[in-house]
Amino acid sequence: MNAVEIEEAVSALAEKPFDRAEFPYAFLEAFGNKQTTLKRLRSGASNKSDLGGVLQTNNIHIATCDPGQVTVTLQALKASPATARAKAKFILATDGDSFEAEDLTSGETVACAYRDFPDHFGFFLPLAGITTVKQIRESSFDIKATGRLNRLYVELLKDNPEWGTAARRPDMNHFMARLIFCFFAENTDIFSRPLLFTSTVQTMSASDSSNTHEVISTIFRAMNVKAADRAAGGIPRWADAFPYVNGGLFSGSAEVPRFSRIARSYLLHIGSLDWKKINPDIFGSMIQAVAEDEERGALGMHYTSVPNILKVLNPLFLDDLRERLAEAGDNPRKLLNLRNRMAKIRVFDPACGSGNFLVIAYKEMRAIEAEINRRRGEADRRSDIPLTNFRGIELRNFPAEIARLALIIAEFQCDVLYRGQKEALQDFLPLDTENWIICGNALRLDWLSICPLTGTGVKLQADDLFSTPLDQAQMDFENEGGETYICGNPPYAGKGKKTPQQIEDMEFIFGPFGVKHGYIDYVGCWFMKAVEYGARAKSAFAFVTTNSLCQGHQVPLLWPLLFRTGYRISFAYTSFKWANLASHNAGVTVVVIGLSAETRKLPRIFTVSADGAQLSKEVSNINAYLVAGPNLFVEKRSDPLGGAASMDLGNMPYDGGHLLLERHEIAELGLTEDLEKKLIRRIYGSKEFISDNPRYCLWIEDSMLVEASKVPGVAKRIEAVRAMRLKSPDNGGRALAARPHQMREMYEAQHHTIIMPRTSSESRPYLPVGLLDARSIVSSEAFALFNAPIWQVSIIASRLHLVWIATVCGQLETRYRYSNVLGWNTFPVPPLTAKNKADLTRCAEDILLTREAHYPATVAELYDPESMPADLRAAHERNDEVLERIYIGRRFKNDTERLEKLFELYAKMTAGQGTTKKQKAKATA
Repeated sequence: MNAVEIEEAVSALAEKPFDRAEFPYAFLEAFGNKQTTLKRLRSGASNKSDLGGVLQTNNIHIATCDPGQVTVTLQALKASPATARAKAKFILATDGDSFEAEDLTSGETVACAYRDFPDHFGFFLPLAGITTVKQIRESSFDIKATGRLNRLYVELLKDNPEWGTAARRPDMNHFMARLIFCFFAENTDIFSRPLLFTSTVQTMSASDSSNTHEVISTIFRAMNVKAADRAAGGIPRWADAFPYVNGGLFSGSAEVPRFSRIARSYLLHIGSLDWKKINPDIFGSMIQAVAEDEERGALGMHYTSVPNILKVLNPLFLDDLRERLAEAGDNPRKLLNLRNRMAKIRVFDPACGSGNFLVIAYKEMRAIEAEINRRRGEADRRSDIPLTNFRGIELRNFPAEIARLALIIAEFQCDVLYRGQKEALQDFLPLDTENWIICGNALRLDWLSICPLTGTGVKLQADDLFSTPLDQAQMDFENEGGETYICGNPPYAGKGKKTPQQIEDMEFIFGPFGVKHGYIDYVGCWFMKAVEYGARAKSAFAFVTTNSLCQGHQVPLLWPLLFRTGYRISFAYTSFKWANLASHNAGVTVVVIGLSAETRKLPRIFTVSADGAQLSKEVSNINAYLVAGPNLFVEKRSDPLGGAASMDLGNMPYDGGHLLLERHEIAELGLTEDLEKKLIRRIYGSKEFISDNPRYCLWIEDSMLVEASKVPGVAKRIEAVRAMRLKSPDNGGRALAARPHQMREMYEAQHHTIIMPRTSSESRPYLPVGLLDARSIVSSEAFALFNAPIWQVSIIASRLHLVWIATVCGQLETRYRYSNVLGWNTFPVPPLTAKNKADLTRCAEDILLTREAHYPATVAELYDPESMPADLRAAHERNDEVLERIYIGRRFKNDTERLEKLFELYAKMTAGQGTTKKQKAKATA
């Protein structure tokens, strides 16, 4: 269930008559518990309550009680030994009149009337596996309104299918934007009396809904006609109470889709909500899914928390404004200069969606300006910060409309907060007609036409703020010059996930540079556009992006181009989870990267720990891997640094599956025991090694071919390989048909093989390296070090090596993607003494022997982060201790410090030897 569905279920529960016995189960069902789970609780099989309530382990302890006993019951739940034993996160008590609950982890509480508990449903979202932030917990309105509007939207399309076509969808979206404005206006005194719109529709439209569309259309027409012109315009007297809005919101067609009885009922129900509670930076993100059929399943998940948005905006420019405010103190001249500076700052989001980055930037700047005005004794002063300085581009129509509306609402709310309701109302209507959110493809538009350097730019006046021309690229208002800050969260789209249009966009951006962009994430286009804009206009920018943009093959492809423009990384947040409101969704792993051509301050690296704590430090330079160090680019090497053994890709069968065998297929060959020992080997790829899935192969030396061919089952398989290879489209494949009894390679060990899977889970604390006997074969789904010293297992099994691989090799989806030429060969190992190698050998043996002690547990089971055996973890800790002391004489404090040291050592070890001219040129670009 998503957050919208949960809110609807909780609201429905609160509207039903209170059933003391049934409530706990109905409450749990509303948060997504399945009937099988509830059945076990009802039977007592999993209900461990000692108070006659319902106790769900690791979740919640619920008790209903007699009237007036809610507080006492909640105290009893908290003191209950069963609550502690079951590690319950929440306790809840209710008598059907009062409702009280507590989050036992944070200590936060809820106390309200029973009928109002749905207003606090966000408090309980962790019960559904949804990790929330305080902003969501404190306001359920935006999720509730999103759900109600979605119901209305879907119902209207049932009776007006033509409004759902591509041709009419913009009209439908525009209609929804008008409705949202009306609901907000009738709750905030923008209209002459409360609930003016809802009550007028209820009074003037027939209960059978036959004329509902006509009534709403008339209201919309009225708000596009000045009071003096209404008589001539044929506006009926009952619509005179609605103000003239202008701003293009109600200009153009006033056509409204027809309403069914159900749709009319939904509309009136939506109007009864308290729209004063709307939070435009949340609401806009959530509602954008309403108009997208393919996204409606994710309704309510489109949410970016304010703390995450501020990770972009604060270090980009807001922190500097706050520092200037602190320096100004109460000095009137300095305060005035800062206010004048802020009035010229443009904030530009070229992938703005519903405008949440722009809304947050506007609200934060208004807060700083309000403090300036307070210190200058001008608290009631009208804002000097125009909405038109907050500009955006959005590909889709509906989010672009919502972005404009969200900014208008944010402006009004700020005016009420800082100047008072009376002054806010006085200046709110009529709206202006400037068009500052563009609907179009940001990668094909010239950003200078949206944020020109100075002067008035191109004078092209929009006649409709919310409709035509949505795709105009030229802004129509004066620009006095000043700073431009580009920000946002553009679409990521990695390799294999780009649409044909996105691939064309990539070619449009990178084609002129001759860059092979197949490996570059789509979001890289926004970085290129931003530095190109910055070459012509003073600006700095920061984007949220997947961390893959700073890993693996993408780094030497993209970042030399960016650095060549004179831009440098001014700040960066290293990898953290960018979660949404999807149940049990850990969120995509992202980074935040800010770039600037100016170097007034030292760059700053921010890290977010697992518990959410944020740390930062100043460094002399941040490289493309988001590590403090020089701007170097790690590229493939043919030989390892530091004298380590050569690592090879395993054997490629290239056999159509005929040389590979399952256990039962070996028996079907009819081999003698002696022949089976000679011809059959155990083969390991990533899955076979990590999960211990037995798989076998035919391993036929040339000297054994005649004897092997006498076995009909073996001969049949050899012939099938020959036929498959003869059909190969390339010469090399057809040439292999000359030896169909063998794999493409025939690598094997004399003593032992160190195996390293090509892919492994990112959740494991260490890479799953292992040791195989001499008879075991490694397939091309893994890498192998044949007969290498055992101390090299210690290197691969270390935390040091894992963070290097994660950084320079990148990931396949979210899994670690190992590379011998990019990861192993580039890993910087300092000179090792004989004692160092002996110590590391002992550490490697300890790890391997500890694993053996847990046989038959698989590598996958042993390295599950939730259940990794303590002795195995301790063996790895000892290995890390020994290895890291070789590097710096002590343990590293964290992964950031590990990477800094590794890049420092890499730079030294590749300086002047082992680095190509191409690499040197890129490193200094």
